[in-house]
Amino acid sequence: MTDSAPATVVEFPKKPGKTISSHERIWGKPVLTHGYTALPSILIQAQSRLGITPLQFNILAQLLDYWRDPARAPFPSKADLANRIGCKPKTIQTNIRALEKAGLVTREMRRTAAGDWNSNVYHLTGLVERVQKLEPEFAEAKAKKREAREAQKRAETPKHRRGA
Repeated sequence: MTDSAPATVVEFPKKPGKTISSHERIWGKPVLTHGYTALPSILIQAQSRLGITPLQFNILAQLLDYWRDPARAPFPSKADLANRIGCKPKTIQTNIRALEKAGLVTREMRRTAAGDWNSNVYHLTGLVERVQKLEPEFAEAKAKKREAREAQKRAETPKHRRGA
């Protein structure tokens, strides 16, 4: 009989648990199961630069909530938008007209199969393009803030403690 070391059992690494998104940590899974809408921070931060009133911003946020596929523009009724926001359909119509005049929204009239008028289709290409045009300014401002923070750190760190 030979002396051999007892067999060692090596456990397989455990699968990492599902990483919980920051949105889920903030809102909780039950809330997120009803969906959520992506609103670019540039749109939120540049609201006044885009000439958008708070009500118009809310209308745009509602339209973005309906827009789930880039190839299919949203088409909620004015009544649905008004009910969500808590105003009259005429208020929605007036503000969408202003957004259209500003080049942020384009309305397309739509008919049912029977030929009756249906809700409009709302194309948000103008909004997307305007926000995309602002991105370089936001990137430049972000870079300047980062440079200023780094300069501040260098100024606060004694020379003998700074890296090469």
